[in-house]
Amino acid sequence: MSHKSNWPLWEVFVRSSRGLSHVHAGSLHAPDKEMALRNARDLYTRRNEGVSLWVVRSTDIITSDPDSKDAFFESPQGKDYRHATYYKASEGVKHL
Repeated sequence: MSHKSNWPLWEVFVRSSRGLSHVHAGSLHAPDKEMALRNARDLYTRRNEGVSLWVVRSTDIITSDPDSKDAFFESPQGKDYRHATYYKASEGVKHL
């Protein structure tokens, strides 16, 4: 992959100094992961707004289908045990 048009696409996520989560900042092309990280730093944190970068090859990201969101994200019936409100605190246990 010597020509830029053949370089893989990378997705860049930045965690700002005032944020707790990484947020998608944009995309870039680079020949390898090291260059992608350097380019991401230069492109997306020019003003010292980031404290951490994630750079992920676009082909390694899998997404859910937005058109199927209702079925994909609905809570399964009969599985209330997955929620903390299902459980009752035990009497006599002081640390709970």
